[in-house]
Amino acid sequence: MTRLADPQAPIVMAITGASGAPYGIRLLEQLLVAGRRVQLIVSSHGFRLLRTESEVGDLAGLREAVGAARFDQLVTVFDDQNRGATPASGSALAGGMVICPCSMGTVASIAAGTSRSLVERAADVALKERRPLLLVTRETPLSLIHLENMRQVTLAGATVMPAAPGFYHRPTTIQEMVDFVVARALDHLGVPNTLAPRWGES
Repeated sequence: MTRLADPQAPIVMAITGASGAPYGIRLLEQLLVAGRRVQLIVSSHGFRLLRTESEVGDLAGLREAVGAARFDQLVTVFDDQNRGATPASGSALAGGMVICPCSMGTVASIAAGTSRSLVERAADVALKERRPLLLVTRETPLSLIHLENMRQVTLAGATVMPAAPGFYHRPTTIQEMVDFVVARALDHLGVPNTLAPRWGES
């Protein structure tokens, strides 16, 4: 059974190469706004994604985009190739992990337990330690291989959350659609937020 997230422990956050850079940037920003410590891992494909889909060209640009002061205070950055870094160890406390956006290649690697990179190893640690693991996937359409891999990681204890915004709150901007998904991610990480209206609320 998955343990409840420890609100005092850092959240491991990874950005991989699936389309959806605005989701990742906004989620990191809101984690910092909430005062949560973050152990950040950006894959090489994640950096390419940020450059392609946003004004963020590198780590310095991401720092500015989410707020430099909060970033410096709360974020610890780890190289995706450093499989000996803190998030790779089960003895290092963490309040869960989120991969946003999460590519289908990353899902496949987690399902297979390959641990070829720090992102994959940190996800493996979250599963074996029964910590929350949230995969904000972004792909369409889905092949049977994708579906089977998502089924496998769900059986192992992960939560798969496709980046599929709702429309009952009648969004009028892209930001509102992004915030809908990010708010759901924050809910599953146990981080209070008021980003998007909830069903039944005005």
